[in-house]
Amino acid sequence: MKNLTLAASLLALSAFTPPSLPVADTSAPVLANDPNTTSEVPQDNKLVIYQLLPRLFGNKVALNKPYGTILENGCGKFNDINDLALTKIKELGVSHMWYTGVLEHATMTSYPAAGLPADDADVVKGRAGSPYAVKDYYDVDPDLAVNPKNRLEEFEALVKRTHAHGLKVIIDFIPNHVARSYHSDAKPAGVVDLGAQDDKTKSFAPNNNFYYLPGQHFVVPAGYNPLGALKGPGEDGKYNEFPAKATGNDVFSAAPKLDDWFETVKLNYGVDYQNGRATHFDPVPDTWKKMRDILVYWAQKDVDGFRCDVAEMVPVEFWAYVIPEVKKVKPGIIFIGEAYNPKEYNTYLTKGHFDFLYDKVGLYDGLRRLMRQEGTTDDITHVWKEESNGFSSHMLRFLENHDEQRIASKEFATNPRRAIPAMTVAATLASGPVMLYMGQEVGEPAAGAAGFNTGDGRTTIFDYWSVPEHQKWMNHGKFDGGKLSPEQKQLRDFYARLLSLAGSSEAIRKGRFYELQDANNLGKEYDQRKLYTFLRYSKGQQVLVVVNFSDTKTYHPTVLIPDNVLQTIGLDPQRIYAYHDLLNGGEARNSLNLTLEPLSATVLEIKPR
Repeated sequence: MKNLTLAASLLALSAFTPPSLPVADTSAPVLANDPNTTSEVPQDNKLVIYQLLPRLFGNKVALNKPYGTILENGCGKFNDINDLALTKIKELGVSHMWYTGVLEHATMTSYPAAGLPADDADVVKGRAGSPYAVKDYYDVDPDLAVNPKNRLEEFEALVKRTHAHGLKVIIDFIPNHVARSYHSDAKPAGVVDLGAQDDKTKSFAPNNNFYYLPGQHFVVPAGYNPLGALKGPGEDGKYNEFPAKATGNDVFSAAPKLDDWFETVKLNYGVDYQNGRATHFDPVPDTWKKMRDILVYWAQKDVDGFRCDVAEMVPVEFWAYVIPEVKKVKPGIIFIGEAYNPKEYNTYLTKGHFDFLYDKVGLYDGLRRLMRQEGTTDDITHVWKEESNGFSSHMLRFLENHDEQRIASKEFATNPRRAIPAMTVAATLASGPVMLYMGQEVGEPAAGAAGFNTGDGRTTIFDYWSVPEHQKWMNHGKFDGGKLSPEQKQLRDFYARLLSLAGSSEAIRKGRFYELQDANNLGKEYDQRKLYTFLRYSKGQQVLVVVNFSDTKTYHPTVLIPDNVLQTIGLDPQRIYAYHDLLNGGEARNSLNLTLEPLSATVLEIKPR
């Protein structure tokens, strides 16, 4: 979840401290002070993450009626992510499944037999509701269960099924805000609900879970009409909340605006925003303890990791406290932070103990410009140099997720093949994780207005909907791609080859990095603006990556690897080498006289002849 004014909401964080990195392949040499390389110690293993929304993934209904109900438009279930589906996803080279929208959230759909009423439509976005407006941290979305009464058991079965396929499970943790209707009816015995013991006469108190606006009633934003001419439960422009609570994106007003996160309320982590952001972290605030207990609850359900929503909107001191606490319970569990402030990345990795952070304001933005034929490869150089001081291998790289526009949409790049060079860079530039979003591998364009989502190049997370190109691959549960076009099959095959290579190649998984742009900028037919070349190397493997971002021009460069660089990566300049294309296959080549078609990528392993 993102906010366009997020930077204005970030908390003041502590100063830079040098990162503590895991020990990996330190045997590979590095040229000291060489501006083309980094001395960072990489991760030892590379995560390949597949993000999917269960609500969308298994949905076989193709109606896609705007504002459609769950009965009209359908909804995927936990059980749809079955053994066959997991087998086919793993064939993409995936190691981790990020199941998005698992926790119970506010919705316009009721389940009377399970004792779950619909929420007031005036504080719900979309008929299905936002997965980031959590209504019960201890429960899962009943929409996703075949039998809503057994929803938790069905989720637990999905976790076991995923593990049986050698895959790990990541779910969302949304720490900054909850639905206005938050109330846990599934909390374990002895757990006190959020806000149950708050002193509502005070706008701020260190142990309150929420922030209040005493004496004021909450006001639904003027003009909010969630279902247009259709009427949802309670849709009357009113919502009974007294005293009003602060809104999730740090809005301390009883009348938030239409473009605020008005459907959510801000959680109090001991920061007094209205009094100079004074902090009250000692003793440990009650909210910290409640959130620790929630994370431990899911860790004990055998979840392997958390993607932490808008992590920078929660004080880093909380993460410094809670992540070690959870890792005491499950040492191998991972924490991925949604982060957008590069100046604070090191703080959240070192002081905050995150394993990984989003590389959105950096590599994603640069690759997006290149895919739109607007940028140059200087954007990539800038990113790795900025991140080479200790955290490149801790950055999660992606080209799509639920917050971003689809590559194949007219709002982004239109042609899904424009992802080929960009995704190759994202997957191979460093040893940190790489992520694929459901439907990206078949060129889903996210066309059409779903309801609350008005058709902006993003696949809706708010509405009951389906993903048409993904459905062609799913093929009514056969998961065989039977309805894909030849071009879509070729695209998916590319993703499978690339991600499998990224997760298995020693040099890509845990090797070091060396850029070859400077060495080739004067070479014949080497357009440094459109071509990008670099090495990944470890003790046991040396790999050359070359990509062409141009969507019109074929290049025929002779790529140069200087003798001193060969020595750096552990090769003898006096020997003769062959070059094996690990990405595209074919016969080994005896030279680096390359033909680079438009929107192409090659990954060459360098081996003695």
